[in-house]
Amino acid sequence: MQRQVATYLLADGQYENIKNRMLNWANQFGILLFLDTNAYDSAYGKYECLLAAGAVHTTKPNASLASLQQYHNQTKDWLFGHVTYDYKDFIEQKLSSRHAAKVDFPLLQFFCPEYVCYIDKERSRITIESLTASPQQIFNAILESSTVINTQVLRQEFIKRTSKEEYLHAIDTLRAHIAEGDCYEINYCCEAYCENAIIEPLNVFAALNNLSPAPFAAYYRNDDKYMMCASPERYLQKAGDKILSQPIKGTARRDMDATKDNAIKNELQQSIKERAENVMIVDLVRNDLARSCEVGSVRVEELMGIYSFPQVHQMISTVSGYLKKEMTFADAIRYSFPMGSMTGVPKIKVMQLIDDYEQARRELYSGTVGYIQPNGDFDFNVVIRSLFYNAQSRYLSYQTGGAITYDSNPEQEWEEMRLKAWAMERIFS
Repeated sequence: MQRQVATYLLADGQYENIKNRMLNWANQFGILLFLDTNAYDSAYGKYECLLAAGAVHTTKPNASLASLQQYHNQTKDWLFGHVTYDYKDFIEQKLSSRHAAKVDFPLLQFFCPEYVCYIDKERSRITIESLTASPQQIFNAILESSTVINTQVLRQEFIKRTSKEEYLHAIDTLRAHIAEGDCYEINYCCEAYCENAIIEPLNVFAALNNLSPAPFAAYYRNDDKYMMCASPERYLQKAGDKILSQPIKGTARRDMDATKDNAIKNELQQSIKERAENVMIVDLVRNDLARSCEVGSVRVEELMGIYSFPQVHQMISTVSGYLKKEMTFADAIRYSFPMGSMTGVPKIKVMQLIDDYEQARRELYSGTVGYIQPNGDFDFNVVIRSLFYNAQSRYLSYQTGGAITYDSNPEQEWEEMRLKAWAMERIFS
């Protein structure tokens, strides 16, 4: 089936409310994915925002990367969807997940959308690609949708699955593993949750995105399961033969006072601990990319750049390589998933320790959502700073964590984790 495609100029000021119109229009569909860069300038991004709504076909709930590749080879069409962290168990036979799923996203699922709408980086044009109704009909329906999304959400009280005492003990135990040589760095995460929560997911996303606008924000509905995401991190991008990853390791709070804020930023840049964490993950990402990229093509484009977001400063590196001729886009994902910034070093061992010490299944947290274009190019985020909701069971949750090294101070790690949690809890208070 051939897509109908049309591009429309956005009048002055029209861009200011077009995203809300797009979201309000799309929220009628049982499956949708909205990806928003929130006007962050990037040398690598292709769109200001990208929306997929409705499904003409959906992969099996627990499809494989190989079957996803096969389906794309047949259709040569857009695909949008997710890979949960727990898909690791199908990549590495040594791994398992002992905790029960609560939100219960499929391990891996993608859909071929009825409608794809995207705004260009200059924020001057919207393009609509449709398999059913005409692009003009869709554009008119979007323009007729409301510009208002209510960001007032009902108060929720989150329960911490891991107490501070348990957390501090876990960090000391993980430091002992590092001292014994079991690993060098491990990403340890904790869950907070609400039971019997009644929310409007789109309102929650709007509130989160207003408070913490991020370059890899996402609103995802998969039937009765929702994700509201304010991620600052790219997992993996493919542009032609080039594969690119931008791991984040290193976090510091923002300050309202400009002088203090700049001092905190400089302290992050000079921190021996944060720099060591970042370099270890960069080395891991280089090794991951080398498995699917041409020998000698993997390089570090930027090491330990400092980027500022509304709530935090982050240390971000950029690693790239060129895909081997015999490798597919599924190979690039398979050989690098899960992302090193959410696991640690060495990768398989720390994923075993993660399952031993964390008290909740990660599910879509520290997995990825994104899109695959008809030509096989793709872009995927790291699912962090996110809320997850099962509307049927009324289970609402989030997870936060950080990289633990031997030099980690348990109290400081606890404070960093709570800093990341603050924005997600604040919108409900």
